[in-house]
Amino acid sequence: MPAVTQKSALEFAPTGLYVDGRWRPATGGATFAVHDPATGRTLTEVADASVEDGRAALDAAVAAQADWAATDPRERSEILRRAFELLTGRAETFAMLMTLEMGKSLAESRGEVTYGAEFFRWFAEEAVRIHGRYAVAPSGGTRLVTMRQPVGPVMAITPWNFPLAMGTRKVGPALAAGCTVVLKPAGETPLTTLALARVLEEAGLPAGVLNVITTSRTAEVSEPIIRDPRLRKLTFTGSTGVGRTLVGQSADQLLRVSMELGGNAPFLVFEDADLERAVDGAMLAKMRNIGEACTAANRFIVHESVAEEFSARLAERMGALTVGKGTAKGAEVGPLITEAARGNVAELVEDAVTKGATVLTGGEVPTGKGWFYPPTVLADVPEGARVLREEIFGPVAPITTFTSEEEAIRLANSSEYGLVAYAFTEDGARTLRVSEALEFGMVGINQGVVSNPAAPFGGVKHSGFGREGGFEGIEEYLETKYVGIAP
Repeated sequence: MPAVTQKSALEFAPTGLYVDGRWRPATGGATFAVHDPATGRTLTEVADASVEDGRAALDAAVAAQADWAATDPRERSEILRRAFELLTGRAETFAMLMTLEMGKSLAESRGEVTYGAEFFRWFAEEAVRIHGRYAVAPSGGTRLVTMRQPVGPVMAITPWNFPLAMGTRKVGPALAAGCTVVLKPAGETPLTTLALARVLEEAGLPAGVLNVITTSRTAEVSEPIIRDPRLRKLTFTGSTGVGRTLVGQSADQLLRVSMELGGNAPFLVFEDADLERAVDGAMLAKMRNIGEACTAANRFIVHESVAEEFSARLAERMGALTVGKGTAKGAEVGPLITEAARGNVAELVEDAVTKGATVLTGGEVPTGKGWFYPPTVLADVPEGARVLREEIFGPVAPITTFTSEEEAIRLANSSEYGLVAYAFTEDGARTLRVSEALEFGMVGINQGVVSNPAAPFGGVKHSGFGREGGFEGIEEYLETKYVGIAP
């Protein structure tokens, strides 16, 4: 097989809308540019959907819903399994596409292909395990039958930071449950999603079951779909602010809604922690995806007795990372997604330094092309610094200290967000106490990555509601119907 090049990867990704099993241009032929954040240059142009195009996508999903819901679970399963195998076979193509449009290194992108493809394999297996139940009523006069049925047409809105995995994590369970989908990817990274639709088409997915609309006018195109009474489910991954708006729009139709929103993950290092293990975990929790992840460690809360050593070790590791274009040999840290994103990271660092934080490594915006920012470690960050309250979405590790377990828990929970928390300790009893006390939907103990297709992903508080992945993931796309039968 010939080596994958930037040119061949871009040629694999369609650039039109995918509606009712057909690739077509947007109404009027409108397009918008997709850029390489490492250079600022235009990679290609993709179709810019209108409100009319969005309506056509929903029309197709609605028309296909009954037949897809009636499709044998085994057939739905086999289509997802074939898609998994096709994705795996084209891992290098998808990795190159993600690196080009999002910026992460090829090694990071390859990891996302592996992770993202697993959602298709997992939900291929779950498609044939949708259960109901049968029982005799306590009074004895009625038989109680419950059945699980697909919710109906779904709108899925995905973010730019994990363009493959966020698509498979939503599309996989929806298709397994028997739901049709209108998928709207982020305007910054539409190519991976369009390539994903091509793979599902090759896997034998019937026309209209999945429809993909790319647009530069997300709010204008999405709102009429969300307010349409034929839509029955909305699933969104993105910022808490946008999530609030979408929940409001969904209220008129009382849609089933899943929201995976912002995060402000604390990373606790207790005095008894294995520091080598903690630093390894910190590198994963902070630097995965250039720090542009809702699960990224955002606040390092370290016991005062080990803070100096932990900070020095982390600064040494982060300072040694190679910054460069994701496709370059040896590059470990790519550019941030936009100039505005880099500007926000720089502002947070400047605010922290102004308030007394010490820069141990990084901290300066480099010159030259692309939206690069160096891995940065800040020590002695005061509680009032914005970097401890706001989602960083970049390669910056702010470190603050604590003196007692109670203080560590207070600091960790002092956020409106509650997606994920990390804690490092060798004390088994503390592991249980801390896990129970942390107000987060997910907790990683002595590990820096918690995401797993076999586990329920999701948060509490302002980090949203609903779960993706695990046995729970398919439940978001199923309704329960009760039938009472008189024997």
